Formats: sequence, C-alpha cells, structure tokens
Amino acid sequence: MRGPSKSLVNAERGDLSPRIATLAWGRIEVDGVGTFRDAKVFPGGARAWNWNETGTAHQPGIQPADVTELLDHGATTIVLSQGMLNRLHVCPQTLRLLADRRVRTHVLPTQEAVTLYNRLRDREPVAGLFHTTC
Repeated sequence: MRGPSKSLVNAERGDLSPRIATLAWGRIEVDGVGTFRDAKVFPGGARAWNWNETGTAHQPGIQPADVTELLDHGATTIVLSQGMLNRLHVCPQTLRLLADRRVRTHVLPTQEAVTLYNRLRDREPVAGLFHTTC
C-alpha cells in the first residue's frame, strides 16, 4: 500500500469508521477528516476518492482496485454509492471480488448509501465509496 495521503486520518486497524456529517451535490464532509468531492471512507479514516488512480469511470464503474484499499483497512461490510442520479455503475469483477472474500456489499444511490453507512458504522467495520454528483 502507498504511503498515507495528506487527507488520511487515524488509519489504525480497530478504529471506528468516521461519521459522514453532511452530503450535498459535489460535496461530502467526513467528521474529523475533511470535505471531499468524492470520498473513500473506512475504519479509522477517509480520503479523497480520485477515480484516475484506478481508471474508474461511470461505465464500467467502480473497479476492484477501488475496494481493495477499503479491505486493507479491515472493512467487513462495504457500501458502494451509485451517485446522486444513479449513473455510477459497479464493475462485475468488483462484485465478484467482494463475494469471493465474503464481504457484505450494498450498492445504493448516494443519499441512501450515506444513511446506511452511518447506521452501520457503530456496529461493524464498514467502509464506503461515495460519489457526490451524477
């Protein structure tokens, strides 16, 4: 794994996943970490989700490499957002990787994804990818 991003906070195994404080078009704020356009949130921290790192695009969608980092932080449940207008897809290989690792996976529109993530964060090691536009 690469060195920590400057937006990464408290990424120690066993930490709770931070709460998502606010969501608006083009903006997501993670308690104790910061504000992002798109975010990767995981047990112990969060950082900006830069699609260029893994070649993610609306179609074919979220790539296996996008979720690998979440698994590396100890997530046993992953919430994948589809964007505010449900235009972000999830690559079949990504879903296969998560199924093979027996990771509970939820794919939802972003607002619903944030609500579910916040509900789960006190109960289990949950992570999520959140796209705040289309």
